[in-house]
Amino acid sequence: MASSRVQNDTMEQKLYFIVYNIFYWNCVEHGCKYSTAILQRTTAWHTRVSRFNAAFPERRAGHVDIKPLEGIKILDLTRVLAGPFASMILGDLGAEVIKVERPGVGDDTRAWGPPFVGKESAYFLSVNRNKKSIAVNLKDPKGATIIKELASVCDVFIENYIPGKLGEMGLGYEDIKKVAPQIVYCSITGYGQTGPMSHRAGYDSIACAVSGLMHITGPQDGDPVRPGVAMTDLATGLYTHGAIMAGLLQRHKTGKGQHIDCNLLSSQVACLTHIAANYLNGQKEAKRWGTAHESIVPYQAFKTRDGYLVVGAGNDHQFVKLCKILNLMRLAEDPKYKTNKLRVQNRKELLEIVSARFSEKKTDDWLQMFEDTGVPYGPINSIQQVFSDPQVS
Repeated sequence: MASSRVQNDTMEQKLYFIVYNIFYWNCVEHGCKYSTAILQRTTAWHTRVSRFNAAFPERRAGHVDIKPLEGIKILDLTRVLAGPFASMILGDLGAEVIKVERPGVGDDTRAWGPPFVGKESAYFLSVNRNKKSIAVNLKDPKGATIIKELASVCDVFIENYIPGKLGEMGLGYEDIKKVAPQIVYCSITGYGQTGPMSHRAGYDSIACAVSGLMHITGPQDGDPVRPGVAMTDLATGLYTHGAIMAGLLQRHKTGKGQHIDCNLLSSQVACLTHIAANYLNGQKEAKRWGTAHESIVPYQAFKTRDGYLVVGAGNDHQFVKLCKILNLMRLAEDPKYKTNKLRVQNRKELLEIVSARFSEKKTDDWLQMFEDTGVPYGPINSIQQVFSDPQVS
């Protein structure tokens, strides 16, 4: 334990001096512009880390809870959403995240507003908590040197540049591996490291379209629609977080780092799940269903007198319960609707009857009637309603 303590403390001292030099060269921290103030924060950070290291064995002995990734250091060269979302989750789990941004402008999303909190956009802040930001000019040889020095004392390196760009700056995986053989190096791209589209920049909406997600999203007889949040970016961030965790576990077993390749297209295609399986096994082309489900009926939103209610009768037993709530037991007894397969075949007629019944009462009335029935249900909430919900708060 003593040798581990000394090695860890030496690592912290090295990281401290690297960051100290960076802040004198060119840096910016959230909410702080002047190098003296930043340096004071850096010194305080080093002091807190050293105190943690000194107390760590006692915390272990006392069985005090610590976060899973405490002691893990991440060098984050990503911007916008997928990469920052992944590194934020790792930071939530206790990792120290050093976010590298471009001098003068920083992450693109700093300007994506309103709304703004002070001078920073709410968008930027939503995926960049638990991070320390520095600005480094990667095109300057000094910048590449600083990144390598930081990487040498970090466990994880995350980047989302077009394939080959960091290699041109001397910061590709092979370059970083020479100074940091322990590094778990994760690249996030639009379309992967190889293939005819690998050279293209990737944004969520484009990958959403190319992957087929936009094709299956929207009204049944309407145009393709972009999902309300950047699902492709967020899915990629989750896959990235999981891959990095697996990389750290493998390093623990083998002592070796590795290069991880995550991309928007592959992540979203993987999320097609049963849609992809239906096509690959039955050559069945998917289409848009609005709020409804292609293979389950009834499983969708229904318009009430003053809003909407989503109901999911996922099996025959739940369908019978739904019919009791709606006082439509004749539907449960009708041979045309006895099984889900039959309900899918007779979807139009069944939904006309059910929709008419839901339109007779207000949403709150239906919510009370569905309570404790065992049938999955819920209102379509506005964002204000979401954050007023006791279950959320």
